[in-house]
Amino acid sequence: MSEIELSGLEKRYGDELAVEDVSVTIEDGELLCLLGPSGSGKSTTLRMIAGLTSPTDGEVHIGEDDVTDRPAYDRTTATVFQDWALFPHKTVLENVAFGLRMRSVSKDERQERAREMLDRVEMVDHADDDPTNLSGGQKQRVALARSLAVNPDVLLLDEPLSNLDKRLREDMQIELREIHEDLEKTFVHVTHDQDEAFTLADRIGIMADGELIQVGNPHEVYENPKNRFIEGFLGDTNFVAGEVARTTADSVVVETELGQDIVLPSDNGDALASGESVTVSLRPEVLSIGANADPVDSDRADAAVADGGPTNEIVGSVENVIYRGSTVRYSVAVDGSSVFVERTVADSGAFDAGDDIRIRWDGADVLAFRGDGTRVDL
Repeated sequence: MSEIELSGLEKRYGDELAVEDVSVTIEDGELLCLLGPSGSGKSTTLRMIAGLTSPTDGEVHIGEDDVTDRPAYDRTTATVFQDWALFPHKTVLENVAFGLRMRSVSKDERQERAREMLDRVEMVDHADDDPTNLSGGQKQRVALARSLAVNPDVLLLDEPLSNLDKRLREDMQIELREIHEDLEKTFVHVTHDQDEAFTLADRIGIMADGELIQVGNPHEVYENPKNRFIEGFLGDTNFVAGEVARTTADSVVVETELGQDIVLPSDNGDALASGESVTVSLRPEVLSIGANADPVDSDRADAAVADGGPTNEIVGSVENVIYRGSTVRYSVAVDGSSVFVERTVADSGAFDAGDDIRIRWDGADVLAFRGDGTRVDL
């Protein structure tokens, strides 16, 4: 069993609270990504699991064992670091076998195991090489093989791919995922890269300011974020400030800075009150665009909710067109504010700076947040 349970985990450095009350169960064989910006506490949390940092409060259990006060060498874990930490005076094979040597494994057995792990990461042909002559990607593979060689119950990865270029990083993400599926061990992977987390994770734990805010599978945390921070951190979105103009039996009408009301379907009549400040999130993937023909119907905000939600629309002028390879981003000026829309090149249409366009979306596809950042349950 390599289930990990963190209970009320806290770490202080003097008066600074680095990690606060982190509690989560990481299932046996699961790959959990701790995702968050720099300084969010994710690496400190990982180091407390590894035994490299002692918690100020709380407990760490691996399997049935309370390992809170055990040193790193007395835990069934191995850690892959961002800086690889290879020994320059040892060959690649000797680096991979080092952990087994510290465990008094016989020479023949540790070399066999080291070659097996190098073969797994496609580095066996470099067994006799000097690690200082390897590329960054090759060094990362050797560091991974070294950690796997000791056959840990739990593999901990502290931003191991952050020093690699984009293409190699994406290739290594796929390889890590395949290794995890093959070994069926528990992995905890720390990253600030949301694409990496979405590629790798069975579940994602999102951290900010030392707190674990939300844990869920990639689809869940993206589609149902707990608060505004998560909505803004995961992908791009347009946050539109507004105030509740009125509520009806099945909708909330928000007067916005776009000069046009936004209608949100609602089954919860008490969700928001008239006059309450809210922020609406318009993700680019829910917005459709087309050439402007007629003025926006100012009475549309009073239309009944139908087929899952009201249709909202605004008209604006294209300010900038940014080509991003496979996608095109349009920055659109709307009544003194700016909204961006993205399309694939094939579906982007033929809009240029200065064109007037109409933007439409279904009210059921957008989220609303209160002034304190909490999600509104509509």
